[in-house]
Amino acid sequence: MKSRRRASIRGLTLLEAMVSIGVLALIGSLIYGAFDGMSRSRKGISGMNDRYHQGRAAMQRMAREIQAAFVSKHGDYTNSSTMISQQVRKTGFIGQDEGTFDRLDFTSFAHRRLARDAHESDQCEIGYFGARNEAGTMDLVRREDKYLDMEPQKGGVVNVLVEDVQSFDIQYFDDTISEWVDTWDTTQVTGQPWRLPQQVLITLVLNGGPGGKPIVLRSRVSPAMQLALDFAN
Repeated sequence: MKSRRRASIRGLTLLEAMVSIGVLALIGSLIYGAFDGMSRSRKGISGMNDRYHQGRAAMQRMAREIQAAFVSKHGDYTNSSTMISQQVRKTGFIGQDEGTFDRLDFTSFAHRRLARDAHESDQCEIGYFGARNEAGTMDLVRREDKYLDMEPQKGGVVNVLVEDVQSFDIQYFDDTISEWVDTWDTTQVTGQPWRLPQQVLITLVLNGGPGGKPIVLRSRVSPAMQLALDFAN
């Protein structure tokens, strides 16, 4: 009877304890690996969604602002040698083909007043172009000058519109020749004076897509006013 009691209350041997600890460690590592994989997958999906959201938001903003683009002959004395000194502002729609990153500067009715009593109107100068960041990659940036002046391609505040961009391409549909062209300039006689393109094709390519592939976004935009404003007529 005494031997049976001793056998029944005997504890685990060292080998049995080591096996138990090993099994628990294996189960713990499997559970950790499963949760870690789920966490990384969620982070990857979240990052991908952020990239798509950032790209779509940029495309929507550019579309809205290009739709409100305008040029005006009012107060423009470029062709008058006697009145040119009195000119204080200049409108324009100037698209430049610069290879991988095109540039577009234009005047628009897209300015939004954020301060209640700000001495601002809905008119502004806007520009889109590529700029290299501190990490060495390219960003698509947006320039806005809330006051029109004689230099529609300069001035204002520059902010990042989209980070880590592979390319930014803009084409313009010229309805007079029924062709897409790579440049547009309403300020030059040799360009497209006093008229805007019928359509603007924007192609934005972002790095960091699914499987390391790029994210390609395209949009066609039609400016609401394609002829210059002329209050004299």
